[in-house]
Amino acid sequence: EVQLVESGGGLVQPGGSLTLSCAASGFTIRDVAMSWFRQAPGKGLEWVSRLRSDGRTTLYADSVKGRFTISRDNAKNTLYLQMNSLKPEDTAVYYCAKSGFPGTRGQGTQVTVSS
Repeated sequence: EVQLVESGGGLVQPGGSLTLSCAASGFTIRDVAMSWFRQAPGKGLEWVSRLRSDGRTTLYADSVKGRFTISRDNAKNTLYLQMNSLKPEDTAVYYCAKSGFPGTRGQGTQVTVSS
């Protein structure tokens, strides 16, 4: 059974940093492309970043480019999202999922950027 568990969210001041984790089970993340999505209050699901199965090729939404970094630890079967220079508009529930399959996302982790 495919399972993804996101963690690492919290309350942070503007300009701060957080690192989100996505622990996978039921499959091996190095075999597939993985993505991060987010959903802000009252808005739809927004794609944030993608890491291809080669583990090196990354893609980012324009809104986070230069501030967020996606990576993975194959030994831990875990995907990460390092978020720097956070802005209030980054406030959302963040999810990880197999790329192209947003329905595989977990329960999400809340990120709130506020002073």
